[in-house]
Amino acid sequence: MNDNTFLPKLSQNLLEILEDNEFYDVTIEVGNDPYVKIFRAHIVVLYYRSPYLRRILSTNKKQNDEILVHIKLPNISPEIFQIILRYIYGGKLSLKEYDTSDIIKIMVAAIELNLQELITHLQSFLIENKKDWIEQNFNLIYQTSYGNNSFSRLQNFCTELMSKEPEKIFNSIDFISLSENCLISLIQHDNFQMDVIKVWEHILKWGIARNPELTSDPSSYSKDDFNILKNILEQIIPFIKFYNLTSGEFLDKVYPYKKIIPKELRENLVKYFLNPNNQSVKKFNNPKSIDSRIITIQHAELISKWIDRLEITDKIKNSYEFKLILRGSRDGFSPSKFHETCDNRSHTILIIKVKDSNEILGGYNPIMWTSDITWGATKDSFIFSFKNKNDIENYILSRVKVEKCAIINGYNCGPSFAAGLIIGIMNGDDIHNNNIHNRGYCRKNIIYEKPIRETVDDFALEECEIFQITKC
Repeated sequence: MNDNTFLPKLSQNLLEILEDNEFYDVTIEVGNDPYVKIFRAHIVVLYYRSPYLRRILSTNKKQNDEILVHIKLPNISPEIFQIILRYIYGGKLSLKEYDTSDIIKIMVAAIELNLQELITHLQSFLIENKKDWIEQNFNLIYQTSYGNNSFSRLQNFCTELMSKEPEKIFNSIDFISLSENCLISLIQHDNFQMDVIKVWEHILKWGIARNPELTSDPSSYSKDDFNILKNILEQIIPFIKFYNLTSGEFLDKVYPYKKIIPKELRENLVKYFLNPNNQSVKKFNNPKSIDSRIITIQHAELISKWIDRLEITDKIKNSYEFKLILRGSRDGFSPSKFHETCDNRSHTILIIKVKDSNEILGGYNPIMWTSDITWGATKDSFIFSFKNKNDIENYILSRVKVEKCAIINGYNCGPSFAAGLIIGIMNGDDIHNNNIHNRGYCRKNIIYEKPIRETVDDFALEECEIFQITKC
């Protein structure tokens, strides 16, 4: 006899329990006004099926037999929660009945309720059955998948699509909705292959769509129009490989937009295409790319100046290569993974994107990380923050003051710059808490010059990257 013979009947009975109004002991208020619905459920089922609801129920126990436990879930729509509730009780979900956009909503709700089994299943279903839809709605999938570290399969799908079939992204219906960072990540990807002229045309299309008053005919542009487009594309233009164009492509497609290209780059491009064999022409664009989902090459250049103790207006003395050695969403946030990857490596830079914000935090450690419980001594470490990743001039730089206590080494914590910036501290109570590894805090202390955050509250990591730097 098949061991699963009785499971369909068990599933049916549990769904009957859900629909029975007699024995429920918890009510769940779902949605926001005016779309709110109250669901009736059973504590014992929710407790064992959802880790998130288990935590809520543990702190909202019944006071007596007359008072029901009441839970609020404002971030989930009633329609989506009803689908998930039937999955929780019956263990079944027929995805072919739902639109792809609803499946995305179910997946996001499953993240909130920490339904790992469902999260994995939904990602596989989308990749195997909705590949064309994903390609046409790439921006939505990209933003959704990189909004949470549990969507690793979708992240890998996006990465592969960016490297192998970028034209599908450029031709997607929501291409103009791509974020600036996503677009930069796409065109600077190591395996990115597309004719430069096509890249330029798509970038122009993206930039012009950002301002409905701009037309596709540069001959009609005023000075203000050019300035608007220049401001929109200024972070992206350095990554376009203009020198790989033919002289005809440059003359016909790029030169009409010459006013949006930085003056020094523009002049060198003109010299180059007038005489491609002129060895004195320095190729100012195509800076070294940085494999980051958090910072741009401009951030990297500023951090390089800090390493060399230069002022922001000084010219860079040393050009550094930023080699990615750990990414939280790819490798995990646990202290053990950090030490496995980073121990015995020196000259590393920690970069953190704070969840649900544009804030960036980071630190530079010139000495080796270790797993022994010791202090690391150095006079050259520093921590820093950007309040808004899009405003590179709004930063806080804090250098070490107490050199012998600059770095904390320990197997039970991630990268730690004394109390100035600590990631993933784990104690005995946290061993089984998967969320502790992607949290951190910054505290005011005597080790570093000044705090890099206005608040001392703990923060959650949206992404974490560690680079090892070397001189080029």
